[in-house]
Amino acid sequence: MIIRIANPIYDAVFKYLMEDERVAKTILSALLKREVAEVEVRKHEYTNGTRDKISMFRIDFGAKVRQDDGSLKLVLIELQKTWLETETLRFRQYLGTQYANPDNILKDDNPNGYGIPMITVYLLGHRVGDIEEPVLYVRHKSYDYDGKEVTKGLPDPFVESLVHDSIIVQIPLLHGHVNNRLVEVLSVFDQTNKDKHNRQVLNINEDCYADDSEMKHILHRLLTAASDAKLRQDMNVEDEYFSAIENRDTAIMMRDKRIAQQEEQLTQQEEQLTQQGEQLAQQGEQLAQQGEQLAQQEKALLVTAKALKNTGMNIEQIANLTNLPIEKIKEL
Repeated sequence: MIIRIANPIYDAVFKYLMEDERVAKTILSALLKREVAEVEVRKHEYTNGTRDKISMFRIDFGAKVRQDDGSLKLVLIELQKTWLETETLRFRQYLGTQYANPDNILKDDNPNGYGIPMITVYLLGHRVGDIEEPVLYVRHKSYDYDGKEVTKGLPDPFVESLVHDSIIVQIPLLHGHVNNRLVEVLSVFDQTNKDKHNRQVLNINEDCYADDSEMKHILHRLLTAASDAKLRQDMNVEDEYFSAIENRDTAIMMRDKRIAQQEEQLTQQEEQLTQQGEQLAQQGEQLAQQGEQLAQQEKALLVTAKALKNTGMNIEQIANLTNLPIEKIKEL
């Protein structure tokens, strides 16, 4: 059966979704490919409340993640979601804030002041270059001088305090066949399921998740969000904001297009003027050459006329033969 759920790409809906501990554990476990046994939203939540230039939703989680030996490891998960392409500087500035935050230092049995290991998750409403994978895992490794991987003594709390792994999700590529647990969980973000008449709503076939209690819980949460008047109003505000952004970007694009056309026209005119200048220069060279040739011809005719005059030929005959003016011949 097809149900209409709220679109979690919206900041308001996503926040509502992730505030549910069970949902947060399900989504984070799928992303990390490990069981998240405990999770809590940390006290500092950074959302784009000012609506400055771009929507960027941020939320921090403290999660205890099950390790291979069954132990639990505390990690800090920095989750950032954006609709539009943004400068990486914004992400870096936020990470710098988290590295400098004293609350992100391990509190128990930590005489050296090591930081809590950090994992960053980026949910992007746009594609990254030509990368075709919907989910990209970026993990750090350690090497010696010769380029050989170092594994002895790692992971080490000192190293983990200074570097972090990242998970990048390209939401536009989340479509097609579900072939793993992560894609199944993230399928509720698939924007190809948007309602034709209302992009705030996704049309989902709940029968696809009939045997999955965690996914049914996520769908129920989003179904509840779709009927929440306050969330609908918040989505309307986001739509108005992004409509203004799109109008601005369209105006900028059209302006840039006009400028590019004008620059192209100016370039063409400059090329034409350059060509005309070259043609005039060539014509000037040709005229100069012709003038030089005429001067040489006249010089030769004068030599001939002088020789004829010395033979006693009269001036009129010499003028007829050489086409030189009689006055010119008289001067010889």
